[in-house]
Amino acid sequence: MNHEESYFDSGLFQLIGYSLIGILITTATLGICLPWAYCMIYNWEIKHTVIEGRRLEFDGTAVQLFGNWIKWLLLTIVTLGIYGFWVNIKLRQWKTMHTHFAN
Repeated sequence: MNHEESYFDSGLFQLIGYSLIGILITTATLGICLPWAYCMIYNWEIKHTVIEGRRLEFDGTAVQLFGNWIKWLLLTIVTLGIYGFWVNIKLRQWKTMHTHFAN
């Protein structure tokens, strides 16, 4: 079986830059823009990822994530924190649903 190469083609300084921008925007908006920061950083990660010669792309938006974020927050409050255990899984499912091969 002949597999093409898988790799990540970005570096530490870009990660630091994107992370700082995300932290600043999230802090300045008192957490309201956390979904935007999350999508920005995840999009950067995905667009620099190649799996078996095929580049990935992310088509999720901060508005979509914000809607889910509110729903997950409300479910966590209503269940007295119990739903919070599922939020990380729901976030991974959402990311995976919006990640595709670009080519």
